[in-house]
Amino acid sequence: MSAVKNIVLVHGGFVDGSGWQSVHRLLTRDGFNVSVVQNPTVSLVDDVAVTQRALDALDGPAVLVGHSYGGAVITEAGRHDGVAALVYIAAFAPDKDESVGTLVADPAPGAPVPPILPPVDGFLFLDRDKFAASFAGDLPAEDAAFLADAQVPWGLDALNGPITEPAWRAKPSWYLVATDDHMIPPPVQHQMAERAGATVAEAAGSHAIYVSQPQAVADLIKQAAGQ
Repeated sequence: MSAVKNIVLVHGGFVDGSGWQSVHRLLTRDGFNVSVVQNPTVSLVDDVAVTQRALDALDGPAVLVGHSYGGAVITEAGRHDGVAALVYIAAFAPDKDESVGTLVADPAPGAPVPPILPPVDGFLFLDRDKFAASFAGDLPAEDAAFLADAQVPWGLDALNGPITEPAWRAKPSWYLVATDDHMIPPPVQHQMAERAGATVAEAAGSHAIYVSQPQAVADLIKQAAGQ
């Protein structure tokens, strides 16, 4: 594969695309054309459509990158003809007919359980008081508090949206495992990455590793881009 210059970054649930800022800065400094998708996170179908519109707007192939729930989005949207490779950053990588909801339905004994509050009007939030410990344990306290206060409501139709055909079956993939993740346990990340046949890297960090370890994230994306 020749080097790819387009990168499309897809955020997960509970957050928006602003967390990609440092990764965006590193990649654009290296000459990449970087797009950040702002998913509504109301439904998986809508988020896939938004992501594919971003891909439609590009001239040439792209590396499609997803964090957390964004991994489900890129797994479905990644079948787009313009996608050359997939990169999962502490992300869900569902198989056919799976959703994020099915993947988290039966946690292993002793595994950390995300502090998701009961749904209100079909949307989910994380408990603000427990947000830092579960999502952003390696960020400065003020930054973690901001993420907690700036949460984006995550729709049940996004959580439970099933994959029709996983793009990782047809496209090469890379996976960065966050070794201190309290949202998606690292063993689960490894299992999904292995199932997808992904090239795996590890970095010490929380679920917010794309914020706390932007260089490790950018390095893996560049590897997927063939540079």
